[in-house]
Amino acid sequence: MTRTEYRWLLPSAMADPELPGDRGGRSRRTVRDWVVDIHAFVCAVLVGMLAVTAIDADRTTSDGVVFVDCLVGAAACCALWVRRRWPVGAAVGLALVCAVEPAAAGALLVALFSVAVHRPFRPAAGVLALTAALSPVQPYLRPDPETSLVESVSVSLLLYLLVLSWGMVVRSRRQLVATLRERARRAETEAELRAEQAQRLAREAIAREMHDVLAHRLTLLSVHAGALEFRPDAPKAEVARAAGVIRDSAHEALQDLREIIGVLRGPGESDGDRPQPTLATLDSLIAESRLAGMKVSVDNRVTDPAATPAATGRTAYRIAQEALTNARKHAPGAEVEVGVTGGPGEGLTVEVRNPAPEGPFERVPGSGQGLIGLRERAALAGGRIDHGPQPDGGFAVRAWLPWPSS
Repeated sequence: MTRTEYRWLLPSAMADPELPGDRGGRSRRTVRDWVVDIHAFVCAVLVGMLAVTAIDADRTTSDGVVFVDCLVGAAACCALWVRRRWPVGAAVGLALVCAVEPAAAGALLVALFSVAVHRPFRPAAGVLALTAALSPVQPYLRPDPETSLVESVSVSLLLYLLVLSWGMVVRSRRQLVATLRERARRAETEAELRAEQAQRLAREAIAREMHDVLAHRLTLLSVHAGALEFRPDAPKAEVARAAGVIRDSAHEALQDLREIIGVLRGPGESDGDRPQPTLATLDSLIAESRLAGMKVSVDNRVTDPAATPAATGRTAYRIAQEALTNARKHAPGAEVEVGVTGGPGEGLTVEVRNPAPEGPFERVPGSGQGLIGLRERAALAGGRIDHGPQPDGGFAVRAWLPWPSS
């Protein structure tokens, strides 16, 4: 059932987010509240009728006094209908009336219960203290021939304490339910925030994949398209080779983009559907770069690249890919040195160096976020990365990634 379906079964203090009396607003009665209020009114009327019957049984009491007692008792019972909105005021007024009118005793008990339920301890204790102080007045002014003053006061105080204690128990239970409800609401909110954060992190990871993959492909397109533009008199074989590289790079870029967009459209797909390069596929990256016209020398001292942990190998591949892409952009024609060393227990080191560019060249625009992305990748993998210009005018990227011994 939804909240609107079972709200009528709860008191307003349970159906509303907060307890009445803890705020200045007015709670709307539920069906249960009306049932409780009617029963409380009837009980107060019955107690008042019993008191009036006892007074009428005393032959020393005139009919006029009995009539006034009936009117005052009825007014006291009717005052209970405002006890939810002004519980303290109603209880104080009924305490003053009950000091001289026995017929208002039932209404006073109900009012004390309401104060204990709808107000904190201090106001309830204050009303109890006032009621206790006035309790001897009524038996003193209108004594019961069959009951002594001490007995009347003791019974009255005992009833007041019992009613107040009962109301405080009810209030404590309602506060507990409200606290549990707030905790549940907060837990749901935190769960939604965690889910949103996970989605955001996943999208950031996909964005990094798109940057690393597409930047490499599009750089090949830009370099070879620029070569065709500035060398229209190139040999046919070289033009055909450059056109083939452009075609293959465009096709592979589209394939990579389709795979990554497929992950975005199908969040339930596993990571196995996504391109996951490793250190073992580094040779294909080098071959692709050489096919594109780069001069690349490799010093790979890892005896078994396939044994590299998947996350470490993937990060190393992306670092080498981004470094080769930057070298192709900023030092075309220069020979790039790629070094890979390490093993289990000592970590994996990837180093990519390129000398200064040979002569002027057409610069390829970039976002400048590649090295920032590499630093984030290395940090997420538990490693570190250093990069910067070299004394000879070149540039170097050196990264270390953890490789557990087992």
